[in-house]
Amino acid sequence: MPSPSHYLVIDLEATCSEDGSIPREETEIIEIGAVLVEAETLKTVREMQTFVRPIRHPRLTPFCTKLTTITQADVDAAPRFPAAMAKLREFLGRDAALFCSWGNYDRNQFERDARRHGIRLPLGKDHWNLKAAFARKHNEGREIGVGQALRKLGLSFQGTHHRGIDDARNIARILPYVLGGGRERA
Repeated sequence: MPSPSHYLVIDLEATCSEDGSIPREETEIIEIGAVLVEAETLKTVREMQTFVRPIRHPRLTPFCTKLTTITQADVDAAPRFPAAMAKLREFLGRDAALFCSWGNYDRNQFERDARRHGIRLPLGKDHWNLKAAFARKHNEGREIGVGQALRKLGLSFQGTHHRGIDDARNIARILPYVLGGGRERA
């Protein structure tokens, strides 16, 4: 794995249903939470959050709203995916960052939405699956969720579960334990 100057920890929330009315290949990003972490100090440099207005299934299901706490008004007032990607590109600026997420879902969802909109992602080609890296580092027999990983480390979840920015902040808190530093840094 390359040695980056920064880690870009991203967590996405997407349209969803519990009854299969939105197939996985039709899900769309509705929130992007991003935390830029300096590699040398493992301190957060800056954060970005944006809601994203879906086009394929523009009405959120009650299940999705209950799960994420994201409202219809949040997404109705949000930019579409191409404008959200421009915002992410601006957020990154000139910082070289390794895109990280808890699992491969976020990378795959980004790629699906980019294909749907015919745009290039501002993320580079490399991706680090922190969920798999944590499982290897801590000799887990299987990959575990963010909440379980935090509990294993003696940390509590901060914020609201299934909100992109809060999940990204919590994943960034786990990053030092994946890298071997052993303690989260402020």
